[in-house]
Amino acid sequence: MPDVAAPRVRVLLVGINPGLYSGAVGHHFARPGNRFWRSLHAAGITPRVYAPFEDRALLDLGIGITNLVARSTASADALTADELRAGESRLRAKLRRWRPRMVAFLGIGAYRIALRHPRAVLGAQPERLEGARIWLLPNPSGLNAHYQLAALADAFAAMWRAAGRR
Repeated sequence: MPDVAAPRVRVLLVGINPGLYSGAVGHHFARPGNRFWRSLHAAGITPRVYAPFEDRALLDLGIGITNLVARSTASADALTADELRAGESRLRAKLRRWRPRMVAFLGIGAYRIALRHPRAVLGAQPERLEGARIWLLPNPSGLNAHYQLAALADAFAAMWRAAGRR
């Protein structure tokens, strides 16, 4: 799955790993049940609901996308703790290269394991990662029924406000 990134993006969104469908089509958050694209729009970040094949258009808004783990799986539960932790070093290298203002993780469980912060909660984190502010967002996967679209949109909007609009 190719990263969608450029130097000095405002926010680098970090997914856990590509699902099988996203991996097959080569675009982030591509599975029809994923609420990522609708959440961005409902939060007021995008002017309309983008299609997954338009993922590079996010760069025009100062947003990049990458994943902690490159391996596609049917669900993130198939990943091992070692895979998630190995993703941290790869992510750090990307952050040093792209130098985003904020790094926002989409999935609190993966963040807790990968960055070894077992008590982390959603929202702003007190520490920084390679100079970038850290924000934790709920996973927008359709498999995450704990968060409805309105709650996801609120979380995305709060992150976007904290990242500072252009």
